[in-house]
Amino acid sequence: MRTSRKMEHVLHALRLGQTGQQGLADFRLVHNCLPDTSMKQIQLHTTIGELNLSSPIVINAMTGGSQETEQINRQLAIVAHEKKLAMAVGSQMAAIKDKSVRASYEVVRKVNPDGIVFGNLGSEATLQQALDAVEMIEANALQIHLNVMQELIMPEGDRDFCGMLDRIARIVDQVGVPVIVKEVGFGIMREGAQKLKDVGVKAIDVGGTGGTNFAEIENARRDVPLDWLNSWGSKTSIALLEGLSVFPRGAVMASGGITGAHDIVKALGAGASAIGMAGAFLRVLQTEGLDALHTYVDELHEGIILLMTALGTPTVKQLGGVPVVISGETAQWCTARGISITEYAKRRD
Repeated sequence: MRTSRKMEHVLHALRLGQTGQQGLADFRLVHNCLPDTSMKQIQLHTTIGELNLSSPIVINAMTGGSQETEQINRQLAIVAHEKKLAMAVGSQMAAIKDKSVRASYEVVRKVNPDGIVFGNLGSEATLQQALDAVEMIEANALQIHLNVMQELIMPEGDRDFCGMLDRIARIVDQVGVPVIVKEVGFGIMREGAQKLKDVGVKAIDVGGTGGTNFAEIENARRDVPLDWLNSWGSKTSIALLEGLSVFPRGAVMASGGITGAHDIVKALGAGASAIGMAGAFLRVLQTEGLDALHTYVDELHEGIILLMTALGTPTVKQLGGVPVVISGETAQWCTARGISITEYAKRRD
């Protein structure tokens, strides 16, 4: 059943953890010895597409759809409310098909009545289902997640992906709130990003590898695992640069294995305007508790402010223009794909 699968995903995500191999070690921020900036000047507000966010950190889609996951969403919403973070719920298809589990999603809006909340559905969703998802939690935006490889490995997953882009286009045109298309950990590449942009999508979450591995999670649920697919996809560093080769700064979120302030600032420095975090938040919440998660967010914000001060960038927008030297596997990939990395190293603002 879908509801039991939701909790299985949570438990497998906690057991398997994150690889941490999201590629951001290939990004090196160029030191500024004359930053001419005070920590008091630093502002963390940012934009993603048409949305204004108080922090670049977004609690990314995790769960919902059962009584067990309702408590997780409640606690995440408490943190989102108190720390002024945007928050996405997990796929709402479970509640659209079974109204008895709506409360596991609705709790996010009840706890955080004035916050930025993202709804979430897969690319199989119809326009009516998208409208229902937005109404369910009074969503400020709707995430449409792309998870083809997860579905193919999932024992009970979808096998037909015809019409995905057409459905997304219709939702973008008529749902009435901004739509953010996101990958679940395999990366949005340039070709896909261009198709999404062409149908009117204004923002993407590139969702690369290095975080929660849904190929590995679904393989753990199979009688005969397809383990050779556990490494499918592209690292977050690569997906970010692929996405930025199509979408402008201000329209790209980075997610996938980002856990610390240094990596957050690297991704923002490269040009992401917001950062999605899920697995790291889930781990802290479930193993250390709610108070520890509050402390974790505070430490992330403090680290971001420290690094923005050192770089001389009072705003997230300015941070997105600092010089970044890109090396390693990410540089090799970009060279092969015709994505210039020299302009990142030489830029001045």
